[in-house]
Order: sequence, then C-alpha cells, then structure tokens
Amino acid sequence: MRRSLNTAQVPSPAAAPLADPGHAPAPAPAAPAAPVASAPQGPAPVQREQLRTQFEFELPRGYVDDSGTVHRRGVMRLSTAKDELIPLRDVRVQENPAYLSVVLLGRVITQLGTVPMVHDGIVENMFASDLAFLQDFYRQINSEGHTRAAVTCPHCEQPFEVELGGSRLGEW
Repeated sequence: MRRSLNTAQVPSPAAAPLADPGHAPAPAPAAPAAPVASAPQGPAPVQREQLRTQFEFELPRGYVDDSGTVHRRGVMRLSTAKDELIPLRDVRVQENPAYLSVVLLGRVITQLGTVPMVHDGIVENMFASDLAFLQDFYRQINSEGHTRAAVTCPHCEQPFEVELGGSRLGEW
C-alpha cells in the first residue's frame, strides 16, 4: 500500500515565527527520547573459510631433467571434474587404464622445481616411488580436503595428527 504525506501535519517554513533581531531565539523544547528500535536479529553471518586449492609437496627421490638437475619441491592443485574426465578420451588411457594417473597428475601438478611446464611426459619419466607418492598425495587432497592424517602412537596408543603435505615419505 502506498502512503502519502499529509501536508496539514507538517508546518511550512512560512508559518514558522521569525526571530526578533534583538533577542536570542528561544531554545526549542526537547523532544522526548524515542526508544531505539533494534533491528530484528537474523542468524549470525557465516564466516567463510578460505578454500585452499594449492598444496606443496616434496618428492622422496625427485624428478631428474635432461640436464641432470633434480627437482623435488612442487605444487599440486585440487582437481576439477574436467581434469578427471578429459584423460578418459586419451588413447593411451583407453589402451592402458593404468596410464590415467600419469595424465591426470600431468594436469594438476602446477609446479615442479624449475621445470618450466609440467605435463604427462614429465610425470611418466618420474621414479616409481615418486609416482606412488604423488598418487597418494592426489587422493589425500582431493578426497578429504586436507593433508593431515589421524594416527595412533604404537607405543603409548595416543591419537594425534600428522601433516602429509610437504613432507617426505617416512618423515614425521
């Protein structure tokens, strides 16, 4: 419904008394303080957690390039559905399903030492232990969303977490 302003209730500027030049204007009567209406409180705003999409790692052995340089430190990003679907069209994967992880890792590894561009050709020339490490690392960051694992001490049986990302195999 539309409301209109009733002009009879609003004093016009012409109807206001003029101040006598020789006298100070009388103070306006104080209006009674109106209670402050609080806005209805809805649910508290949700604090959004920053989504981590890049994860550093260090290969147990390292990729050796054509010049003999060893590259161990790298970065892997989270995988998208497209990353997992596109390799299925690759003839090498269709002929040998084990090749899927090589093509997939070539898509999601964004950095490896000073290698200018990481691709499946780089991954297929890695040592088997590095490939196994990267496969486990991929599963960890894409299925659980973090690189921590809950473990139990074999001696005192106390539970604790270990960080898998960025560590080398066998290190705690």
